[in-house]
Amino acid sequence: MLSKSNIKRITGLHQKKYRKQEELFVAEGIKVINELLESSFQLEAIYGVERDSLHIPEEKENTFEQITQAELKKISFLKTPQKALALFKIPTQVDSKHTGLTVLLDDVRDPGNLGTIIRLCDWFGVTSLICSAQTVDCYNPKVVQATMGSLSRITIVYTDITAYLEKEQRPVYGTFMDGDNIYASTLPEEAVIVMGNEANGISSAIAQLVTQKIAVPRFGQLQKTESLNVATATAICLSEFKRGYTIEK
Repeated sequence: MLSKSNIKRITGLHQKKYRKQEELFVAEGIKVINELLESSFQLEAIYGVERDSLHIPEEKENTFEQITQAELKKISFLKTPQKALALFKIPTQVDSKHTGLTVLLDDVRDPGNLGTIIRLCDWFGVTSLICSAQTVDCYNPKVVQATMGSLSRITIVYTDITAYLEKEQRPVYGTFMDGDNIYASTLPEEAVIVMGNEANGISSAIAQLVTQKIAVPRFGQLQKTESLNVATATAICLSEFKRGYTIEK
């Protein structure tokens, strides 16, 4: 049976300050948990209404606690709780050399957008994602849920993106309404792709560090749509940057 203190501890992880304090994040659902169990993330605890579908390593069997559906509902962050909830250690951020394509996020605030962008990076083989300090926390439960396990395969770094771009040697591409048509552009294999805030786009300070402005043109007859969702725009950009490159087997 879950104690009140344990319930309070787990539900507190909805807030970034408590995730930072506890150095833990929440993952929910069999698929997401199993993906993370197969990664380098360190498991702290699993609470579930059943054990059979979970791929818990033998040496971590003692981390599983069977609970009721009612108890799961008390600690879940989902409107419809799934069969299990797990706590994983937040890994120490490691700076590494970034090559190939790197996506950089300038103040992306929506958890669903960030989760989808992480999945897109995983799909298109982009291993590095650079985030501004104002970008939503990648260990937010909604972000973790939206990644569907891709969180374990992408290196995510939160940093001063102005300082990062000032040192960058690769061309820096940014998405703007008045940029060059991406479909008519010759795109390099090595580059940084900057994606901006949902409401305001790329900030003026970062725009000055962009070396090539690109745009996804509007084809609609009325030309009334103001902008694309940032995750949708990221998908189009990554697809175009990867077009023509051979998939390594």
